[in-house]
Amino acid sequence: MINQSEALAERLKLTIDEDQLTNCMRCGFCQNACPTFIETGLEAASPRGRIALMKAVVDGLMYPDQSFQDQMDLCLGCRACEPACPSDVKYGQLIEQTREAIAHERSYSLPVRMARKTFLKGIFPHQGRMRMVGKTLRFYQRSGLQRVVRASGVMKLLPEHLQELEAVMPETSGDGLVERWKSLRLPARSEVTKSGESIFIVPPIGEKVARVGMFRGCIMDVMFIETNVNTVRLLRQAGFEVVIPESQACCGALHAHAGEMAEARTLAELNLHAFADADVDYVASNAGGCGAMLKEYDHLMQDDAAHRELAIQFSNQVKDVSELLSTIGRPLTMQEEIAPKTVTYQDSCHLRNVMRIQGQPRELMRALPGVELCELQGADTCCGSAGIYNMTQPEMSKNVLDRKMEHVKKTDAKYVVTSNPGCLLQMKWGIHRSGLNNEMEAVHLVDLLAEHVRFDAEASGAGK
Repeated sequence: MINQSEALAERLKLTIDEDQLTNCMRCGFCQNACPTFIETGLEAASPRGRIALMKAVVDGLMYPDQSFQDQMDLCLGCRACEPACPSDVKYGQLIEQTREAIAHERSYSLPVRMARKTFLKGIFPHQGRMRMVGKTLRFYQRSGLQRVVRASGVMKLLPEHLQELEAVMPETSGDGLVERWKSLRLPARSEVTKSGESIFIVPPIGEKVARVGMFRGCIMDVMFIETNVNTVRLLRQAGFEVVIPESQACCGALHAHAGEMAEARTLAELNLHAFADADVDYVASNAGGCGAMLKEYDHLMQDDAAHRELAIQFSNQVKDVSELLSTIGRPLTMQEEIAPKTVTYQDSCHLRNVMRIQGQPRELMRALPGVELCELQGADTCCGSAGIYNMTQPEMSKNVLDRKMEHVKKTDAKYVVTSNPGCLLQMKWGIHRSGLNNEMEAVHLVDLLAEHVRFDAEASGAGK
């Protein structure tokens, strides 16, 4: 009878891209960019080491035992190794292919199976269920139940990292972007496309520059609803007509990182059709992790003949909001009087390493009146969030975060700015762990910009 390691070895041979394995020259340039190698000093914990392990399994030189799987799990998936690689090895694709094989063959415990099924298949893919989660969390936060739970000591039953993450959880919402926009009574209209899809359209301020589809995300639309609203406000101020397709779904990033590639492709198919029906020029993302996943739909769907061309077109349309505001839209009008502040910027790994966006956020911040940008040493290295890594690998996540916070403290910045919800939560956690709650605040780039932009003509625009 074939054992689990043998089955995994056979599965890995079927899923992994051997051309990418052989592209690796073993030069080691990736090691200084890899957070887990920096923390451990272990060859196996580096991209080069992990690729060597993958190749050894594919070549039949070793079986993928538990230590092999542990090293694949330990990878943050930050992909900082890719810009550092002179051979352009697509390490991110290799680690996802490996995790897909592991997910297919691994015997998960019952609690883990239930958690994966509940969240990856039962909640994240469904906007309505995500909003119900948001409403439940909002009740927990606003009803006084949160204070009662904290005072009772019940939280002490949870692991330390979960206690700390609960302490920095932002105020949630069950409204969703469209509902919140309607409550503001700002210009908008609803339409139905030729294929019967519902879309919500927010007109631009002044002459239209382009038509942009807003990807609202799942976590963003629950935990960071005000950031989503501010994204639309900024885009329309810059001259974009903003279209929000109702049928859009989760980007699939968490599924891909967990090896659930079939579910990721199902979600991608929904998004491809939703934004194609909306007939947009660009697709705007305000979350680095989501944007990177959307940007790589061309790779994700390369074996799907029915969606390959649509995925290529879609990938070319995906832009981070900072890219749209700094290079395509009209310049934003700033408030003349606002309190000066010192900020520092932590790059979103996927925004920097996959979407290759690093100068645009800094350019936007430097243009803000009264803002002094103090560059963060190691801003290009991961903060330790990496999706749900801070929950599945808490010790490594804390080690990476604590090293990051040592550099953050040296900036003397009042605000730590980032462009991804996971990074934002992680930096809030880092501030909490460092005892800097009264001295420092973590904010999304969009919210910082919105604080400085003048929205005098916000209620005007075509389509009122």
